[in-house]
Amino acid sequence: MTPDIPDIMARADATIAATYKRFPIALVKGENCTLTDAAGKTYTDFLAGIAVCNLGHCHPKVTAAVTEQAGTLLHVSNLYYTLPQTELAGWLTEHSFADRVFFCNSGAEANEAAIKLARLHGHGRGIDAPEIIVADNAFHGRTLGALAATGNVKAQTGFGPLPAGFRRVPYGAIEAVEAAATAQTAAVFVEPIQGEGGINVPPDGYLSALRECCDRHGWLLMLDEVQSGVGRTGEWFAYQHEALRPDVVTLAKALANGVPIGACLAGGSARDVLGPGSHGTTFGGNPLAARAALAVLDTLGKDGLLQRAAQLGQRIRDGLGRGLDGHPGVVDIRGKGLMIGVEMHEPCTDLVRHALDAGLLVNVTAGRVIRLLPPLVLSDAEADEIVDRLLPLIHALAPSGDAARATSA
Repeated sequence: MTPDIPDIMARADATIAATYKRFPIALVKGENCTLTDAAGKTYTDFLAGIAVCNLGHCHPKVTAAVTEQAGTLLHVSNLYYTLPQTELAGWLTEHSFADRVFFCNSGAEANEAAIKLARLHGHGRGIDAPEIIVADNAFHGRTLGALAATGNVKAQTGFGPLPAGFRRVPYGAIEAVEAAATAQTAAVFVEPIQGEGGINVPPDGYLSALRECCDRHGWLLMLDEVQSGVGRTGEWFAYQHEALRPDVVTLAKALANGVPIGACLAGGSARDVLGPGSHGTTFGGNPLAARAALAVLDTLGKDGLLQRAAQLGQRIRDGLGRGLDGHPGVVDIRGKGLMIGVEMHEPCTDLVRHALDAGLLVNVTAGRVIRLLPPLVLSDAEADEIVDRLLPLIHALAPSGDAARATSA
């Protein structure tokens, strides 16, 4: 018998580190885009485990791959070759710019690998104290190096001194990158679309301009695709919306649909920077995680879900645009593919709890941006459901245009 929600909450609060403000539900089952809690209430998932479950919950192909691999081989360490890891590296290099892949366990670890790679590259060019240019409002993770690269003072507070060697510039402003550069600059590290920072989409051509800038100066161009990668924006990787080749790309989240895995992809002048003994991990790319990732990538490719992500994202943004046209509290509706943000004038974190009461899982990031990261397996009807069920919640946040004018009169 499944314990009830208060019992699960009490036991968890007594034993698990209090690093999260959890909502008062305990989820016990998932299928496709639906989750069920211990009381039997169902929720439509418009968050996908924060851009992780691109194939929804308990996808049969991923379940079968994990089950078979669990009965074959789970772990041997990276002292030995394994076939799933080799095949996964082959897929990633074939479908991207990369020549080499370093496997790890999370996005923060992938970003730590990228930071170490950039510093090693800089030392190889004779730079004594290599620096990396990063962006305001960025989020790269909570390990110390990734946290130092992150543009979130709240997340950094209390953890100083953080590692030095990062110069921060406004996101999307290529001229600021040139102005911030010094003789110590070794790399530029940005998200193609900022996720935690508020679904911030840079101006068209921004990444290509960064590529040209890095080429002129001999810097590495490194892209954090932990949230935007693996099909979420309608391409395998968000950088593929522009014609460019980065030097480093980091992945995690959706790569194995919930099985922990991270990857740091390297090509060009970054290809051979990491050598024997320069970096390592015990669990990274283990057979179970690699096999799950292969099932994810195979399914996304064969089922046409990348194209669907682009189409469904546009459908949702258009629907929200029609329903919120003239809404006095809405600043912007933006995104790419199924990475969507609705920015409000005022903080709107209360919407998450109201959505939860209505059986919806959504998220607010950067205080006032409603973030939608639904699974890529949405049907047209489920995409329309996102719009139909979210609009009343947004309208409830602030008066309508007529009401606002009446209130101010």
